[in-house]
Amino acid sequence: MVPMVLVPVGSTEQHGPHLPLDTDTRIAAAVAGTVVEQFGAPADRDAVVAPPVAYGASGEHEGFPGTVSIGTAALELLLVEYGRSASKWTSRIVFVNGHGGNVEALAAAVALLRYEGRDAGWVPCSVPDADAHAGHTETSVLLHISPDDVLTDELVCGNTAPLAELMPRMRSGGVAAVSELGILGDPTTATAAEGERIFAEMVNGCADRIKRWQPDRNGLLT
Repeated sequence: MVPMVLVPVGSTEQHGPHLPLDTDTRIAAAVAGTVVEQFGAPADRDAVVAPPVAYGASGEHEGFPGTVSIGTAALELLLVEYGRSASKWTSRIVFVNGHGGNVEALAAAVALLRYEGRDAGWVPCSVPDADAHAGHTETSVLLHISPDDVLTDELVCGNTAPLAELMPRMRSGGVAAVSELGILGDPTTATAAEGERIFAEMVNGCADRIKRWQPDRNGLLT
């Protein structure tokens, strides 16, 4: 029996003209992999990383080519069935989330898995004061973990208004209603050094939550 499996959960969606479609998946997978490295050497570590779930709930980005969203209902069902199956060979399941649009599905799925008696939880790859999408935060992290895949010649500032201010228009028209290029934030200020700092903060935050193992009513590790 594997003591614990970390499952990266991302998305396939536009990230402006400068970042790859699998940005969220890459970040979740990199965070999960680095967290597991902190848990011990390959021969005796008590956690493993599964292949990522690369499609998520990204309907707000469907105004841009390349985005493929499976929606909240389908993602919730996928995660529930994933957890039921994986529980046959692992004692504990942690979903490591790289996309904010997945939160509703994760909360519902993990709450059900826990109700059914399975030891499941989820953690976000988040940091305080991050911008919303394809801006300084994500671009910096990609410059750290996948620098060759950032098109630095395409960096332009997006809509930097607070997300709360943008939400009413986004609910009706998606990201395209508030940003012509699909960027919420300013990627022109991104650096690899800043990405290294942010990534370390993501890793440490996830690792600390997992070590404490204090799931709330929806399975979010706090």
